[in-house]
Amino acid sequence: MEGWITEAIDFFATMDAATIYGVGFTVLLLCGLGLPVPEDITLLLMGYMTYQTMPDGSPRPHAAVWVAVVVGLAGVLIGDAFMFFLGRHFGVRLLERWPFSSMGANGRLERARRFLRRNGPKVLFSARFMPGVRSIVFLTSGTLGIRYPVFLFYDGLAALLSVPALVLAAWYWGAQFDRVVAKARAAESGLLVIILIVIGAFVVKHLLTKRRARIDTEEGAAKIAPDAE
Repeated sequence: MEGWITEAIDFFATMDAATIYGVGFTVLLLCGLGLPVPEDITLLLMGYMTYQTMPDGSPRPHAAVWVAVVVGLAGVLIGDAFMFFLGRHFGVRLLERWPFSSMGANGRLERARRFLRRNGPKVLFSARFMPGVRSIVFLTSGTLGIRYPVFLFYDGLAALLSVPALVLAAWYWGAQFDRVVAKARAAESGLLVIILIVIGAFVVKHLLTKRRARIDTEEGAAKIAPDAE
């Protein structure tokens, strides 16, 4: 696991979950504006610190995985929407000013424009899984006049898949957090892999729970039947 991730875990170790979620929300908001911090690692840390107890072994105050998911979604979607509206109201000239000037460097702006024009708004869905180009694609979508409801549909759908998957993966498999991080960082498709794994795990768990409940019901009915006779 990367050294700075371990340092972040140590830094948050004694904090209550509300503070951790607040920091996570702020970082995710800034990620939407181009902050060069891995958004996926931020979400994984929010999930892992929800799983992790305090140093003395007591439960972390205010920790709730669904709160972490909601806060993560809010930070991601607000940051994305802010970038979209910046593009809508200020256009590409915004990229001539610091701190946005580096976003359009190395031909990224032109590539984002061609990407959107060739593939249409559905690109906004896949852009969520593309670290490094996400912000410029969202800003460019605003400059091209894509309607906000369309932007929100595609970006929101992607966020509803990726954000809960990352937070829940780190919380559910907290004891194997190193492996979860490695899966997410192994390739650009790491997010999609984790999404599929998390969805599969929860579906299997749900089916097994239903099967166990059905067996218990059938066994209970079988015990009652002889008594009734």
